Amino acid sequence: MKRWISFILHLAMIVILTSFGSYTLTEKEIIEVPESLRVTTEFENVIRTEQELNVDSELSTPPFLGKSYNGFKEALGFKESQGRYGVVNTLGYLGKYQFGANTLKLMGVYHTGDFLRDAELQERTFHTNMSRNKWILRRDIKRFNGKRIRGTVVTESGILAAAHLAGAGNVKKYLRSYGKRDVADAYGSTISYYLNKFGGYDVSIVEQKKNPKV
Repeated sequence: MKRWISFILHLAMIVILTSFGSYTLTEKEIIEVPESLRVTTEFENVIRTEQELNVDSELSTPPFLGKSYNGFKEALGFKESQGRYGVVNTLGYLGKYQFGANTLKLMGVYHTGDFLRDAELQERTFHTNMSRNKWILRRDIKRFNGKRIRGTVVTESGILAAAHLAGAGNVKKYLRSYGKRDVADAYGSTISYYLNKFGGYDVSIVEQKKNPKV
């Protein structure tokens, strides 16, 4: 009987040890990245403060775009439509940058359906509109760039973003009244907000053009 008990105990121990052994960690495999897939470009890194992260819940510009012109476009496009090309809002504004039909006609775009389906056309239209607004506001950019209005340093990119929101004429009135004549769109976004939010980007690539067409 003692022999049988001893045999059963030994068998039980073997089973238990074998079970635990199956859960031991194995050494991690190291995978080499092919040379053709390695990233060698150095990107600009944008670090946001804890206060900014807590206050502004909107998605920021991807860090590698930084304050470049592409960063400006993507930040503005996300604010307007979360970067979606096929969006039409409740007021009928179209695409990634939320253009009105009348503004599109000024730049030679007449078919809104084609416009919504063509991402490249939307990007060209945005750039064309920036050139148009830059020409209209050329004197105001020269006069107010670097000045502070109601706590915000005015920059060229902020002026162009505000013009995209409210039109160049309203931006002129805001600047020349030193902030007394602010304008808000139907969703509550103001010229002063856009001047602040989109300030400091490098938009030097945009050439001022009178009545440009896509």
